[in-house]
Amino acid sequence: MPAKKHRKELTVTMIGKLKAPVGTGARLWVADTVVPGFGVRLTDKGSKTYVLRTRYPGEANASRREIGKVGEIELTDARDKARGWLKLIAEGKDPAKVEADQRDAQIEKDSATVDALLDDFVKRHASKLRSADQVKHSFDSYVRPRIGQSSIYTLKRRQIVEMLDAVEDKAGPVMADRTLAHLRKAFNWQAARDDDFLSPIVRGMARTKPKERARQRVLTDDEIRDIWQALDTADVPSCYPRYIKMLLLTMTRRNESADMSAAEVESDLWTIPGERYKNKLDHVIPLSPDAKALIGTKPKSFKGNNWFVFSTTGGARPFSGFSKAKKALDAEIDKRRKAEGRAKMPHWTLHDLRRTARTLMSRAKVPEDHAERAMGHVIAGVRGTYDRYSFLEEKREAFRKLADLVAIILKPPADNVVPFAVGAEQ
Repeated sequence: MPAKKHRKELTVTMIGKLKAPVGTGARLWVADTVVPGFGVRLTDKGSKTYVLRTRYPGEANASRREIGKVGEIELTDARDKARGWLKLIAEGKDPAKVEADQRDAQIEKDSATVDALLDDFVKRHASKLRSADQVKHSFDSYVRPRIGQSSIYTLKRRQIVEMLDAVEDKAGPVMADRTLAHLRKAFNWQAARDDDFLSPIVRGMARTKPKERARQRVLTDDEIRDIWQALDTADVPSCYPRYIKMLLLTMTRRNESADMSAAEVESDLWTIPGERYKNKLDHVIPLSPDAKALIGTKPKSFKGNNWFVFSTTGGARPFSGFSKAKKALDAEIDKRRKAEGRAKMPHWTLHDLRRTARTLMSRAKVPEDHAERAMGHVIAGVRGTYDRYSFLEEKREAFRKLADLVAIILKPPADNVVPFAVGAEQ
């Protein structure tokens, strides 16, 4: 049945008073005088719908399309939507297709979560870095639990701040800043690839100043002894005690020792290739007898000669369970100290071993430039004439003195003195 037509300026009150037309299939069409083609259609069942009647792109004749149900959309909003449709039609665009594209884009944006961004960042970028495991640990422990499911396009600064507050409360301000640094890199990486993404991280979010973040922690002799003794009984992988000791005796960084392979060692020389060393130059470390003893022998289950020295997989892959093993070691140290009535050991990191070793070299009277070369630092002005074997004997002596001093610290001379028994002959 053709719709009865009326033309009025639509108002909410007037629409509310409209009565359903009589007759099966009857329709009432009330055209708005404000927006051309816009109006309300009323069925015999009493259903009221805002529609726009016009000729849409690709159609030969005019037709009506529903804008929304009365009551589900406000009149002013329905008019605005109608105006928007008319503008699109004037540009030769079909509103239905534009809205479908917008819905698809929104669905795509909603699926672009922080978790998805981090997965892509780790896979395509961070996995190639020496610090890959640190970055992944930071994301998994602190970022994903708080904002992982959030869309990157709706993420607010407030959410970043609240996440950093939680990290600071749990692990301290330095860890909060490290997490912020890793996340900033991930967001900047995404921004370089995505026209629509704007990083919510801004200046002023850091919790400490650079000078405050620079660690100065050097382990005391007692703390070195505590670590060595706790390694004997801590619930850690069998390779971990050797690994920790190697860090101190070779003054290396965490991953440099963890990724040590048998192929890098020839006689008493360990060459860390430039591709995995910080200054991109090969670094040769003359191993002291104590350090070389930590290498051990090839695992019986490993076939081939290039096995990883510190491994929980029989030499197939390098050790990587840093966080779990460190927690177990710290727990054992605290347990021992508590039993002896001593205070808990202040927080320390694996990198503190490198700083401690450098201090011990100075204490052992190793010349400063020799100690710096042993540490792998490039002396100013010599990069152009770099020779991986330069100062080899000086470095060998430096590491020997380091090992000797560590041995004395672990067993001070007083411990070697056998007291005379009372009444014994002199």
